[in-house]
Amino acid sequence: MSRPRPFLSGILALLLLGLARPVLAQTPDEIVRPRPPAPAAAPLAGRPAGRTNTTLLLFGLAAAAAGGWLLWQQRRSPRGAAGREARKLAIAETRTLGNRQYLVVADYDGRKFLLGVCPGRIELLVPLNDDAPRAKTP
Repeated sequence: MSRPRPFLSGILALLLLGLARPVLAQTPDEIVRPRPPAPAAAPLAGRPAGRTNTTLLLFGLAAAAAGGWLLWQQRRSPRGAAGREARKLAIAETRTLGNRQYLVVADYDGRKFLLGVCPGRIELLVPLNDDAPRAKTP
């Protein structure tokens, strides 16, 4: 047999205590009479009150979904539909040298540059030309 969770048993005890409170507060000499029924409220322009709440809930959910979709679209392409094609600057490659120091190959409009990056400083080490002969690595 599984034991009830302490949190749920506490909530159940509070609920039962709340329901039993009016009964426990009565004295034996007190006469309990039912309350008269509350007057019915006039309906709003012929619509039941439950439908207006449902309509507002659905409208709120639709607005939240539309806002989330717009935010997602903005993150995907911050400069519009042709955002990626219109960019001229890109990081082609990065290598870590250690202690927050990096070598970065930046590509700008088809030209490549080797940059040295460390905290507080970025230096152009050498422009990389595709025309220059490359050293062969063993």
